[in-house]
Amino acid sequence: MRTDLFDFDLPADRIALRPVHPREAAKLLVVKPGGGLDDRSVGDLPDLLRAGDCLVVNDSKVIAARLKGRRIGRGEAEPAIEATLIKRVDGSTWKAFILGAKKVQVGDTLRFGDEGRVCFLGQLDAQVSHKDEGGEVTLSFSFHGPVLDQAIAERGDMPLPPYIASKRAPDDRDKADYQTVFAHDEGSVAAPTAGLHFTDALLAKLAARGVAVHKVTLHVGAGTFLPVKAEDTEGHKMHAEFGSLSAETADALNAARAKGGRIVAVGSTALRLLESAAGEDGKLKAFAGETAIFITPGYRFKAVDLMLTNFHLPRSTLFMLVAAFSGLDTMKRAYAHAIQNGYRFYSYGDACLLHPASRAPDAVQHEPKAK
Repeated sequence: MRTDLFDFDLPADRIALRPVHPREAAKLLVVKPGGGLDDRSVGDLPDLLRAGDCLVVNDSKVIAARLKGRRIGRGEAEPAIEATLIKRVDGSTWKAFILGAKKVQVGDTLRFGDEGRVCFLGQLDAQVSHKDEGGEVTLSFSFHGPVLDQAIAERGDMPLPPYIASKRAPDDRDKADYQTVFAHDEGSVAAPTAGLHFTDALLAKLAARGVAVHKVTLHVGAGTFLPVKAEDTEGHKMHAEFGSLSAETADALNAARAKGGRIVAVGSTALRLLESAAGEDGKLKAFAGETAIFITPGYRFKAVDLMLTNFHLPRSTLFMLVAAFSGLDTMKRAYAHAIQNGYRFYSYGDACLLHPASRAPDAVQHEPKAK
């Protein structure tokens, strides 16, 4: 499909720079079966779901992936360097994007910070062991495992999306705001933002309603921020992300659905993992590995009945996904309604509860290519 079909205009003042508090006070646009729209709040979720429904959330934890430092050891000049970690390779090695990648070459040493709280750790050094044409580098750090993780946490900033980071610097508030209440397994460099709307109080109300919460893991990569630059969706390559779904969770979700419960994916990451783990019959199986599933209109959803998600960037794979779920025309109309009615967009913004588009029984469905 042509990428420009997924474009829309968004006023800059609709981009949220901070979340609302409490989190469940965010607005919620319910996109009903048939495309009707209802203005609610996230706190209304217990009334909008049914006993027996299952929320599936992503428990990946965002790391403080943005590191500032300098290049050392090549003459007197020590130019400033900003690196964003994007994927762990092993206990001491990360792939990263470098802002101003022309400043670094293979063999260079980058130094992040000059003091730390880790025992006998003065600086955090990394050597550039590989660099590709797109500016992505491989960094081999001088520390390994938990010590490296702590050093990164001490020096790093939360990797706020460019549309926020370009307007203000990350601060200590973001270390709490940009982390979901479910965060457990470290590995994401972007938050699974639909999960940011939940609090313990809301979860207690959902439990009282008879709505179960199940956890999966998908470590979100930096590619989630990137617009689709290809003129046609066929030309776009998705970045692979690692995820896992336990056999126990798969069995519980299958059993709930067999009894009439609905599977509600909280965010695009949970949805993409569930669809990657589902068979053609919609049954879920244990999954552990990378997925690069790219969902565009025409995809036949197998495992998800409803979707809770934030408002997404124009021309993004995420907007393409929600257009596939509820219909492109419906989502364009929903986004226009949201813009006109003061909804806040993107990671710190408001949310939608999406029902699937109605499809004729004989409609032809096309599977996307996993790129």
